[in-house]
Amino acid sequence: MASWCYCLVYLLVPAPPVGPGEVVETADGVCKFPGQHLTWWQAQEACEQRFGHLALAPPAGALALRLSNPIWVGQKEGSLRRAPKRRALTSAALVFGERTADRVARLRSPLPALGALTACAHVQWDAASPDPAALFSLAAPALPNALQLRAFAEPGGAVHAALVVRGHHGPFLAAFRADGRWHHVCATWEQRGGRWTLFADGRRRAGARGLGAGHPVPAGGILVLGQDQDSLGGGFSARDAFSGNLTDFHLWARALSPAELRRARACAPPAVGLLFRWDLRALDVTPSLLPPLRVRLLCPVPSEECPTWNPGSRTEGSSLCLQPRPFFCCYRTETYQRLQAAPSWPGQDVISRVNALANTTVLLPGPLSEVHGHLSPAEACSFLGILERVLAKEAAPLGPAALLAIIHFLKRVTALGAGEPDPLTGPWEQLSQGVVSVASLVLEEQLAGTWLSVNEVVGGPMALVASVQRLAPMLSTVLTSERPGLRIQRHGAGPATQPRLIPGLEVRSLHLEEASREGCVFMMPRGHPEGPGHIRIPAGEVKQLLRKGLSGVTVIHSWFSSSIFQHTLGEPGLEPQAPDSSEEASKTQRFLSTRVGSAIISSEVWDETGEVSTAVTFHLKHQAQAFPLRLVQPVCAFWNFSISPDTGGSWATAGCSVAALYEASTACFCNHSTNFAVLLQVYDVQRSAEEESLLRTLSFVGCGVSFCALATTFLLFLAAGVSKSERATVHKNLTFSLASAEGFLMASEWAKANKVACVAVTAVMHLLFLVAFSWMLVEGLLLWSKVVVVSMRPGPRMALYYTTGWGVPAAIVAVTLVLSPHDYVAAGHCWLNVHADIIWAFVGPVLFVLTANTCILVRVVMVTVASARRRARMLSPRPCLQEQVRIQTWAMVKPVLVLLPVLGLTWLVGVLVHLSPAWAYAAVGLNSFQGPYIFLVYAAYNGEVRSALQRMTEKKATEAFTVASHPRSLGPWEVAQDSPAALAPARRHLALRGTHSPRIPTTFSSIAEPERPAVELTAFKVSGEAPVGTRAVAAPLRSSDSAFVSAEWVARDEVRGSEGCQPRSLTRQPPPFLKASGHQVFFERN
Repeated sequence: MASWCYCLVYLLVPAPPVGPGEVVETADGVCKFPGQHLTWWQAQEACEQRFGHLALAPPAGALALRLSNPIWVGQKEGSLRRAPKRRALTSAALVFGERTADRVARLRSPLPALGALTACAHVQWDAASPDPAALFSLAAPALPNALQLRAFAEPGGAVHAALVVRGHHGPFLAAFRADGRWHHVCATWEQRGGRWTLFADGRRRAGARGLGAGHPVPAGGILVLGQDQDSLGGGFSARDAFSGNLTDFHLWARALSPAELRRARACAPPAVGLLFRWDLRALDVTPSLLPPLRVRLLCPVPSEECPTWNPGSRTEGSSLCLQPRPFFCCYRTETYQRLQAAPSWPGQDVISRVNALANTTVLLPGPLSEVHGHLSPAEACSFLGILERVLAKEAAPLGPAALLAIIHFLKRVTALGAGEPDPLTGPWEQLSQGVVSVASLVLEEQLAGTWLSVNEVVGGPMALVASVQRLAPMLSTVLTSERPGLRIQRHGAGPATQPRLIPGLEVRSLHLEEASREGCVFMMPRGHPEGPGHIRIPAGEVKQLLRKGLSGVTVIHSWFSSSIFQHTLGEPGLEPQAPDSSEEASKTQRFLSTRVGSAIISSEVWDETGEVSTAVTFHLKHQAQAFPLRLVQPVCAFWNFSISPDTGGSWATAGCSVAALYEASTACFCNHSTNFAVLLQVYDVQRSAEEESLLRTLSFVGCGVSFCALATTFLLFLAAGVSKSERATVHKNLTFSLASAEGFLMASEWAKANKVACVAVTAVMHLLFLVAFSWMLVEGLLLWSKVVVVSMRPGPRMALYYTTGWGVPAAIVAVTLVLSPHDYVAAGHCWLNVHADIIWAFVGPVLFVLTANTCILVRVVMVTVASARRRARMLSPRPCLQEQVRIQTWAMVKPVLVLLPVLGLTWLVGVLVHLSPAWAYAAVGLNSFQGPYIFLVYAAYNGEVRSALQRMTEKKATEAFTVASHPRSLGPWEVAQDSPAALAPARRHLALRGTHSPRIPTTFSSIAEPERPAVELTAFKVSGEAPVGTRAVAAPLRSSDSAFVSAEWVARDEVRGSEGCQPRSLTRQPPPFLKASGHQVFFERN
């Protein structure tokens, strides 16, 4: 019952509306409600300033119940990302030339009494007419100056306008520039309070109260265009005549709202209260104004509709883009969490210093903080100057918090000129200079790390490029016939003083007739019109613009060059544009990544209706030499802001192609204008099909040989009954795991057809190869304990060795399979996916083992060389230099040759296989030789294995001899009587005690020079009492092999030196650095 009541209350009580600043979670991330009502473009700009975007999907669930009005939603394709364009409207215009009294147009119908009115017109004022003139006048019976709009042009300045009501004159105020262009002018008046306003080009220029308050315009009024009426419908004079052109005049019997005035400016006048719509047939026009001139008006399009979502009907729809509506700014959850944490990021000291110098909050500690107060252009210029000075003096790289705050501030500044900037209210050139200077400072190469830390939050450095390019509409307003072009760069930065290309922006007016012969060429600093560093609008494109009826356009170029773009704008997933798309080429080249290889250059063409797309060619230097030993393919690309609005856009190649390739530069053609760069696609040059086949065959044969050798070694260890020492156990595990891994490797080709079998074989090979390398590490650790630290005492180390050899690899394989089951196996063969991070589950441990064993081998060689040097010094206090070099060289080379295979160091060559096919063949050969080499060292020439085999052979021979000598079975007493020798003590076999025997070499390393004293790779014990006058030979231990290093001391009566060395007699006593402890001989540590 209680739950039912709660549900009823929930249904009956309306949900509270969404409050300003409230944050709500959605299925796609997090959305914040700013609480503002803005146009679609303003809403999009507001979200971009906060590093977010308009909601791309309609709200769902409880959030939808809390909304009462339609809200703006974004577009993933971004077709409405730019401010509204202007549309062309052809209209009849009256040309008021010279100031004469006979140029008049009068409305035929008298006007009713007017308590309020609005008059709007498109005007082209004659800048050479400095005297005040009446644009229109309204006279009533007994009231000739009922209402009129007067103006005059200030040469080189602005047109000042004033409203006159019932003879009361308002002040002259600047309305628009005296530039000879068409401007939209509106005046509103109400008798209630005498309120009046003056609008020009959609902006409120002036307004006040008390002008003709309480008195309506009487009925029967006459409207006249271009003259002041000194009497009802007459009294014209040349002094008050208008000079210029006029069209699209409308009159309403009410005061229009600002939104309605914007519609009127857009050539879509509201119909409510409309008294006169522009129509020459409703006017009496003097013959001197005929015929009218057909003109092309440029009106912003109010009918363009933007996407909305209606919470009432729960449907998506559309609405006029200029209509203010609420909206949500949305983020990915990770991005919003990082933005929330921005106040705690490093870099707050720079923020505090700038705010202290400005004595206000210029840089916000966090981009999600609310901005208070309005930023004027003059204030922005001052703050930019402070920011530039602080950044220029900053020695340490900026922290991420400061960089985020600076980008946020630059977005606010460039938004001041969004839409159509007012040339009368803003110092746009100084503002643009400050923005470009600050942008140059934050694109310094030492800030690459900081950019990487905020790259996903701000959308990368291209967000800064977009902010700089938004300055172009501001700068275009300051262009004149005397100053047709303007270039903006950082103060004091130029090609002669800076080694790096400084970012910049250029805006210039282009006369199409003049450019139709050779086209329009823009050069970056240090660029060449026929070489790298330029962008060109071809002459054919200029002629196309002429055929569209255009006479002049504004061309905007910008350029950026910084290693920050190379670090942050790589595109690993960009579709490869291979130079040769044949199947054979794809087999020999493997795509790795895409990098930005050149400067970023842009070209935009604007007429008065908006942006005009034109084809361009550009030629840029690139840095292919930065990728040695790789195939680098230049690709012509452009940055598309409409792709992935969450990340600020992406590179695209549609419509662009390579025109010419040079050694250090590339020429491109693109069928549109935007931001361009030359990308470098990096390929790994793979082997040809013949090489792959040969390497596959050699690998299979080598694996087979190595497998047979390792399997034989393992079986010999088992069959020969080698004692269960630490070393023997390590050797058995190493040979078993390595043989098993190579066996599965040979069988992996047959498992490709079955996916489950392929995954299983891959996992087993992954495990066995890791086990083999782990036991190689154990070999190194055991070698360290026996040679470097000289510890022969047994200890509980085998448990640690088994954990390292089998436990750790098993854990690595299990974790890898759990974390990445789908990316585990490569496509086309049964092994780990080398194109994913999964490969590091094998490469990482292998590199660790090889590094550790390399260090161990270096230390062992050092001990061996030191021992050889001491021995040589004892045997011959003054040995010759050649003898010293020979002894020490052999003492260095011998352990390296013997220990390289067992420590796995031959696998180091595998790291170099991508450099050249020769390294691939070397890797196959060395790794195939690992098995046979281990067999030779640890089986064929191992004293312990050979002794065990000799024991087995002699035992079998003795048994065979016993059976042949005694064919019948006798009792023990009979044997004692018939064979007294049987009662004698049994003789020991010499082989069992390791005495010198010509049939069995003591060690593999003693084969090289048995007569020379050397440091041998085996541990020794004294074999017993040697007869006087014979050599005392250090015989191998029972578990000896060539994986360990000790000393063999050979005493002889005379040692013959090489040329220049005198023979000398040697004592038969062992050297002092050897001590006998029982039957063991060890190094004595100094």
